[in-house]
Amino acid sequence: MEECIFCKITKGEMDAEVVYSDDRVVAFRDINPQAPVHVLVVPRKHVRSVFDLSPEDYDLLGRIFQVAKRVSEEEGIAGSGVRILTNVERGAGQSVFHLHFHVMGGRQMHWPPG
Repeated sequence: MEECIFCKITKGEMDAEVVYSDDRVVAFRDINPQAPVHVLVVPRKHVRSVFDLSPEDYDLLGRIFQVAKRVSEEEGIAGSGVRILTNVERGAGQSVFHLHFHVMGGRQMHWPPG
């Protein structure tokens, strides 16, 4: 089976506008932004969704949120409001089946989102 697009991005095999990278997590700009700031935070390890995390992955989830905070601060949206979300399965809007969190801000976010 061919690797997913996010696996290719995390390995540097596909271009993306990376804003943060470490040995466990990569953050890059969404190619279809829904807000002035729209960054995806993705683990290097392939995990299909939050429902596929194992107990061994729980510290990875914490690292993802640390990176989301850092990105929010560096992008200048931490103080004005940030939406951090993940979608699970097609019915919720997941289109790439590799765990990722959207970090969005820079405009008023409305509820419900859709």
